[in-house]
Amino acid sequence: MSAFNGLVPWQPCEKTGWPVVQVKHMFETVLGKMLQPQPASDDDIEAPYTKSLHVQRCGVSFEDLPTMWASPTDVAQLHLQVGDLMVCEGGEVGRGALVLADPPPLCIFQNALHRVRARDLNDVRYLNYCLKQASEAGWLDVLCNRATIAHFTVEKFREFRIHLPSGETQRLIANYLDHETTRIDGLIAEKERMLALLEEKRTALISRVVTRGLDPNAPLKHSGQEWLGDIPAHWKIQPIKYLAIVGNGSTPSVENTDYWDDESYPWLNSSVVNVSPVTNASRFVTETALRECHLPKIRPPAVLLGITGQGKTRGMAAVLGIEATINQHLAFIKPRTQELDSDFLCYLLGHAYAFLRSDSDGAGSTKGAITCEQLATMKIPVPPGLEQFKICNRIRSLFDISKPLHTLIQRSLDLLIERRAALITAAVTGQIPLEEMTP
Repeated sequence: MSAFNGLVPWQPCEKTGWPVVQVKHMFETVLGKMLQPQPASDDDIEAPYTKSLHVQRCGVSFEDLPTMWASPTDVAQLHLQVGDLMVCEGGEVGRGALVLADPPPLCIFQNALHRVRARDLNDVRYLNYCLKQASEAGWLDVLCNRATIAHFTVEKFREFRIHLPSGETQRLIANYLDHETTRIDGLIAEKERMLALLEEKRTALISRVVTRGLDPNAPLKHSGQEWLGDIPAHWKIQPIKYLAIVGNGSTPSVENTDYWDDESYPWLNSSVVNVSPVTNASRFVTETALRECHLPKIRPPAVLLGITGQGKTRGMAAVLGIEATINQHLAFIKPRTQELDSDFLCYLLGHAYAFLRSDSDGAGSTKGAITCEQLATMKIPVPPGLEQFKICNRIRSLFDISKPLHTLIQRSLDLLIERRAALITAAVTGQIPLEEMTP
């Protein structure tokens, strides 16, 4: 066993018999195969392979595996078996999961993953818990320079240092943590289900009242829009451009110091749609930028909508609560008539989220982008002004009722996650007496 003097920064442990070792001396780590879209020889075969998304909390998933061409030598060297530890090389670096079920025949792994096998009597489960602790402590972010594009390279992984007790103690710790974290994970999953049910109920109520109104006995008519279905007969259907101004912004050159300062005019990017209303900005532009870059000055009431990208923000809407300008990844919709309430519009666009994403991915549009023209021509239901006001009040009343319960569940979930992390830390730093972990 190769030992080193000094402590491991993320794993403070002074246990006698827990020397500091490099991973390469106690575990075999192999990086996967670079994608090969075409055969290189007549002997090559199409092999299923795992990638980062298959490394999941409950283990390595083998559902919906893609395939790549690989040689018989590749398959022999990169095959998977039960007990292997798969660790992410990029993305959420260091995230690991065990192969718990028999992989499909000929299954290999992409170079976004490391395969880890133990040497001698060591246990990959213990190493996996050490990686979780290093991640929680922020050490992997430092090691892999997450400020740019993080990579847990083969060299970094093999030279990674941990406190390593005997194989018997590793197994005792791993068995204990398997049992305890499985119990905690069950509680976490239950809290997550409760939050999902609350969100589902809230979404269903919003969808119902912004498309059917508050009177369950109101006569209905077909809206002519597939995403809307039937609406109250007395509601209008109009394109947004008849009721509001639609536009978007830009990003001034970050190289030009005349365009940016710390306290001038708020400039917003697409991340703001995650919280409504929008009341804060992280960056500010000067009057020079507003003038030379043709940035719109948007005054409330208005609604912002994420319009680009494959992430969840495309199609998400938020009410603008401050005067601001925006970048090119956001659109603004500013009502120019009292016929359209910005809060009602925001709730309605929330109901239209799936439609907006699907429509912007369709033929004839920019892939993964919602255009201002699409928004301007989008036909929406327009209840009478007083009815819009009452609908928004009903939705806010629901939020007032559900928010305390949501907060309580979320706090309980956060405590469970903290408890899980603290338990792993205590176990891999020798803070829990071995007799307490003995079945």
